[in-house]
Formats: sequence, C-alpha cells, structure tokens
Amino acid sequence: MSETRADKAPSGHVADHTEWIEVMRMQTTYHGTRSTLFWLAVRITVLTAITLGIYRFWAKTRLRKYIWSSIAADGDSLEYTGTGLEKFLGFLAAIVILAVYLGLLQILLFFVGLSVFDAANTSGQVFLQFGTLALPMLAVVPLIFFAQYRIHRYRMARTRWRGIRFGAEAAAGGYVWRALAHWTLTLLTLGLLLPRQTFWLAKYKADRSWYGDARFVQGGNWRSMYGAMRHVLTGIAITLGAGLCAAVGSPVLATVGLLVGLVWFAVGLVSYRVRAFAYLTTHRTLEGGVGFETAPRTGWIVRQMIVGSIVISLLAGMILGIPGGVVAWLVALDIVPIGLVIVPGVVLYMVGLALVSSLTLVWIVQPILAHVVTTLTVINAEALGAIRQRAGDTGADAEGFADALDVGGAF
Repeated sequence: MSETRADKAPSGHVADHTEWIEVMRMQTTYHGTRSTLFWLAVRITVLTAITLGIYRFWAKTRLRKYIWSSIAADGDSLEYTGTGLEKFLGFLAAIVILAVYLGLLQILLFFVGLSVFDAANTSGQVFLQFGTLALPMLAVVPLIFFAQYRIHRYRMARTRWRGIRFGAEAAAGGYVWRALAHWTLTLLTLGLLLPRQTFWLAKYKADRSWYGDARFVQGGNWRSMYGAMRHVLTGIAITLGAGLCAAVGSPVLATVGLLVGLVWFAVGLVSYRVRAFAYLTTHRTLEGGVGFETAPRTGWIVRQMIVGSIVISLLAGMILGIPGGVVAWLVALDIVPIGLVIVPGVVLYMVGLALVSSLTLVWIVQPILAHVVTTLTVINAEALGAIRQRAGDTGADAEGFADALDVGGAF
C-alpha cells in the first residue's frame, strides 16, 4: 500500500462511512508487456484459425489469465479461474436452447405471416406481414441483455484477489426488463436520456456485486452525468448546423461542418464512456468503508487510439502488403497460375488476421487498459482486511449465450 494520510471522504460516497481520517490509499498497477502479449495473441489467434474457431474458448481464457495477472494492488495480482472447457460446454448448451427457442418462434411467426396475411391486398397488411416475419430478430434483443448480465456475473465469479473471490447475484431477469425499458426511453428521446440509462443499469449491476462478503454500492445521481455528454451534444449541434447550411445553399460550409460534426461526435462518444466510467467508479463504494478514485484522461486515450491505428496500418501494410502485391502482380502477368496462389493466399489471410488482432491488443487495448488501471486508487484499503470469503458461483452457462450471440467480445 502506497501511503497513509489524512483525507476526507470523496464527494458522492455514501454517508455511512464513519470518519475518513488517516485512511490507507492503495494504488493499482499494471505490469503486462507488449512483447509477451503480442506473441501470446499470435499463438492463440493462429490456433483459433487452424481449429476453425473451436479454440477461441481456450484462447479467451489464456488471454484473460494473462491480463488479470498483470493487474495488481499492493503487490498482489488478480487471478482468473475460468476454464476454456466450461466456456465451450456453456456455448454448446446455449446453442441448443437458442436453436429451440428461435426455431419454434420462427415456425410460429412464419405460419402466422403466411396464413393470416397471405392475401395482403393493402399496404397495411403488407406492413403487418413484414413485421411478423421480422419479429424473430427483435426476439433476440432480450437474450442479448440476458447475455450481457451473465458476462458480468461469470467474470466476477471467476476473479479473485488475495484468494477472495468476487461474485454477483443471479439477477439476469431483472436486468433484461430494465435494459429494455431504459433503451426504449433512450431511443424515444433521441439519446437525451442516455445518462439515465447508463447510471441505472450500472447501478443494477454494482448493487448486486460482491467482493467476498462485502457488497458494492453505487452512489451518485444520473443527472450529474450530463456533463460527460457535452462533446456528444456539441457534435450533434455542429452536424445539425451543417444540415441547415446545406438547406440554405452553402455546400462547402455544410461539408466542412458535417465532417467536423461527425468527428466531434465520435470523439464525444469516447469522452462520454471515459467520463461516465470515472464518475461511476468514483461514486462506487464497498461495504466496510472502502472507496475508489479514478481519473483517466480522455485526450490521452483518443491519442493512443489514433497512434495505435496508424502503427497497425503501417506495420500490417509493410508485412502483408508487399507479399500480397507481388503475388497479385505475378498472377496479373500470367507468370503464376491463380490456382497455385490459393493456398498461399489462405495462409497470408490467417497471418494477417493474427497480426492485426495481436497488434490491436498491443498498441490500443493494453495501453488504454494500463492507463485506466494505473489511475485507480483504493481508499481506506485497510478495511479490505476484514472481508471474508463468499460462497462460490457455478457460473451456469459460463458466457455461453454471449458467445452464441456474439456479444461482449474482447476478453
């Protein structure tokens, strides 16, 4: 632990923290290296490609074990205890359930669509018929929210620090209907209630999460998160202004305004995610008087994304572009038959996939993760010593639905 000093409770923390005097502040660290992560990513990506995707469950597990073990506080690293086998079996179980659910729904709706609206003579009947056949796509949405909560619960259950496991309650059903309601409100208000959605869904997860026998508590207020949206709103305003310029006959100004507005909006989304994360983390506490502070810098993260993208493009272009161009030139001149380059082309594609994936982890994901981790401070850390072990969680589908629906990717 880094230091002991007198301090006041961070603003927004719950009031039952007794007195925040002479509290211990614990700084988190990240000690992963680019070279180790790069070669690990190359190996697991190649193995995933060779096994036609089957190895991805073990690949994600190996990647998590490395990332988790690189995050430490007071000299003790996180531990990831999940296995590739349980993820693979969870995926198979989820596939069976999804196949039955979507298959029955598709058959029912297809029958209704062709039978009830078979003689669609009016535009309204045609619309209803199309809507009936499109309902299976909407039926997947609740499953996506279900999978997102299951991701959170599984990762918490498979994470330990100092031998004490994290955990989350089995509350996916409640998360599903809340997420549906919040997303509906956000869409109906054209995004103006996004902070409300972000806050309440994060609070639902946090208030049902544990470290040992201590529960997390999410404090704060969703209205206070509107400051995090200012760049998003600015980007929207500039884009609307560009549309107004186009309407009054100023195409050049409209084009410039549109480009500036879209870029500002994109950067604003990154800024919103960073600032929302900082606000939620700073106002989150752990029973027993443990608090958190964090201050990731949006500008640094955006620059890292830009620099990383440029580096990845240059390296991938030099390593893959030259041999690819030579092969294309030989085929174009009929020096080499196209049939002879199919296998080398597949190999080059696999190499490119492994290279780009690995470089993205090394130049974008890991630096940003390290930045966020190193800006996190645990307040009143000595209270962690009073926390005891909590009963384990079986993990149920082990992210099977998330893998089957392809949501919550990365690690």
